[in-house]
Amino acid sequence: MIDLRRLREDPEYRRGIERKHVAEGHLDDLLAADQAVRDLRAGVDDLRARQNVASKEIGRASADERAAKIAAAATLKDELKGLEAELVMAEERRRHLASSVPNPADTSVPDGGEDDGEEIRAVGGTPEAPRLDHAEFGEAMGWVDTEHAAEASGTRFAYLRGEAVLLELGLVNWVVQVLGARGFSPVVPPVLVRERTMEEAGFFPTDRHQVYELDDDDLFLVGTSEVPLSALHRDEIVPVDDLPLRYAGISSCFRREAGTYGKDTKGMFRLHQFDKVEMFSFAEPDSSWDELDLILAIQEEIVGGLGLPYRVVNIAAGDLGAAAAKKFDLEVWLPSEGRYRELTSCSNYLDFSARRLGTRLRRDGGTVPLHTLNGTACAIGRTLVNLFEYCQQPDGSFVVPEVLRPFTGFASVPAPPS
Repeated sequence: MIDLRRLREDPEYRRGIERKHVAEGHLDDLLAADQAVRDLRAGVDDLRARQNVASKEIGRASADERAAKIAAAATLKDELKGLEAELVMAEERRRHLASSVPNPADTSVPDGGEDDGEEIRAVGGTPEAPRLDHAEFGEAMGWVDTEHAAEASGTRFAYLRGEAVLLELGLVNWVVQVLGARGFSPVVPPVLVRERTMEEAGFFPTDRHQVYELDDDDLFLVGTSEVPLSALHRDEIVPVDDLPLRYAGISSCFRREAGTYGKDTKGMFRLHQFDKVEMFSFAEPDSSWDELDLILAIQEEIVGGLGLPYRVVNIAAGDLGAAAAKKFDLEVWLPSEGRYRELTSCSNYLDFSARRLGTRLRRDGGTVPLHTLNGTACAIGRTLVNLFEYCQQPDGSFVVPEVLRPFTGFASVPAPPS
């Protein structure tokens, strides 16, 4: 939820929202709704004060005055009841309008859309394509079976089999170990959440079209463990000595992939179901940008440890999600496609989600919302896609990255019999 006071008073704050291409007139409608709420609230407070005075006057009135005083108090009561009902409707309208207003883009974020991100750095070059692309290699090794998955579940599903399963488990264990050394506590969260949780995490209403819903149960399958992790401290005042709170969520994730018809249909680059290790932090407002730098550094450590060439991109304002004030994508060079493809991202939401969640920090003079941040530590499927291309050998075998060998129990896998 945005800060309405800052929207009213700070032109730069409003400009940050407008850079995300908010519908024309929406912010003015919200400000008008906010003014209506504040006017009605002042009217309600005034009537309540007058009602209190009227009640005291009834007690002090003479017998001749009492009936008139009671009648006047009754009129005030009816007026108050009507105005309170108007206030409730006005607050709901304001809440509805505010819920679809995105977090302002930070001033360090470039203008533009999907193709306007700013490359911060590139590491490792752009190697040529291997003999087999990731989809062909996964099929040749017997590791990825999309044919039977399509029969069982439809398109954009896959069976992961054989040594590839051990690679996945090795990735999870290694990444969780890396995160543990940086203070991230492992969590296996629920992957079904209520609508309220989706809203408070900042995913509804904007991303609702990408989410699977269980109509009979009022539950939604999450596309990232960031959603349930955000609810770990809902309506809590967190002691300053406990900050930052860092969590590593390990879960399956689900995404409808609406709007991607015909894209990435081979292999398992873009599936409806995938596994992920996610970083999530609750941080003090004064240190959240340092926390974002830490999350990005961990991502680079993981991708670099696997020997994958990558670049870091500062995502443009028009391509940011609703909740992010700033986001870095870490893109890996995919040789078979001759281009960089997103592998992980990390974002600073500032106080946007914490306002909805009621997650606060006590300071002199009251409480303030915490800042929340998130970042993908390892998108398992997409990481395997890259490893299938970078770790395959000319003879068709596969060499396990050195960092994973203590977790897989093997260093290589021979090519299948021809």
